[in-house]
Amino acid sequence: MNLTNAERERLTDSMLKIQSVKATLGQLDESKVPDSDEIHKCLEDADESLKTALGYKKPGDHPS
Repeated sequence: MNLTNAERERLTDSMLKIQSVKATLGQLDESKVPDSDEIHKCLEDADESLKTALGYKKPGDHPS
């Protein structure tokens, strides 16, 4: 899949925002965030999917 430069920029921006949210949640007491495990899993899946779409990872690679 070939992305335009604008699409790459938007996806990269989204990926960085997701990574920021993951870092923020990692600093919080998990008991204060309902379903924190499910939220973390969702964010991790989204981060990995964007990395694959951007060509940073191959499909099926394990999370880093």
